[in-house]
Amino acid sequence: MIEIEKVVYEYKSNDKQVTALDEVSLQINEGEFVVVIGHNGSGKSTLAKHMNALLIPTSGDVKVKGLNTREEALVWDIRQIAGMVFQNPDNQIVATIVEEDVAFGPENMGVPSEEILKRVNESLKIVDMEEYRNKGPHLLSGGQKQRIAIAGVIAMRPTCIIFDEPTAMLDPSGRREVINTIKKLNKEEGITIIHITHFMEEAVDADRVIVMEDGKIVSQGTPREVFSRVDELKTLGLDVPQVTELAHQLIKEGIEMPKDILTVDEMVMKLCQLK
Repeated sequence: MIEIEKVVYEYKSNDKQVTALDEVSLQINEGEFVVVIGHNGSGKSTLAKHMNALLIPTSGDVKVKGLNTREEALVWDIRQIAGMVFQNPDNQIVATIVEEDVAFGPENMGVPSEEILKRVNESLKIVDMEEYRNKGPHLLSGGQKQRIAIAGVIAMRPTCIIFDEPTAMLDPSGRREVINTIKKLNKEEGITIIHITHFMEEAVDADRVIVMEDGKIVSQGTPREVFSRVDELKTLGLDVPQVTELAHQLIKEGIEMPKDILTVDEMVMKLCQLK
């Protein structure tokens, strides 16, 4: 789906040259659910913006389904393949009625009216927001607004969606709504997901977790592989899911416990098995 080859991205800040991405290479497969983690300034959002040509590499190449983001004539096609959802839903909502907002993208693409109506209905159904179609977005909660922003992207029929910290401004309830929607898009709709986050619990169900530091990929693997390296992540200034941290502390106290526990249910099961 996405191929990133030795990408370097540099920009100037206060007359200094800053390297935000440093020879990053990565492949994301079709249908994969990939989570990218890293503290602020690690390069994860910069990487996300390269995946649908919002940023162009200083050197190296990014290809989306074989289309190189360097080719200006292909940007329109690339953005129809790889949609993007940002941190603040208010920055993506443009209409005063929910269904009009969801229709905005397909209208700009020149999709016929009957097809637009069909896409709006399908998109609102996928994010469980059908009953709000005639409401004003300003009346919705943060989580509901973000789901409308996601519906607007789905209506453009991308095969890949990049989420750039979509839950950062939400309360726990809103975060849960959005994460459930993201999982549903991947498992039920088969959409490739790249999810940038600093909430470790949101990475537990991913196919692969990528850890970034100083513009480089420093670690990657399944959630179990990555989060079992508790001390390594902590040296990077990152947390691990709470139950993984609990397992880590119990092991330190001499209690036999797997170090790759990720969920509360797994923890309860292991504790019940202790003699």
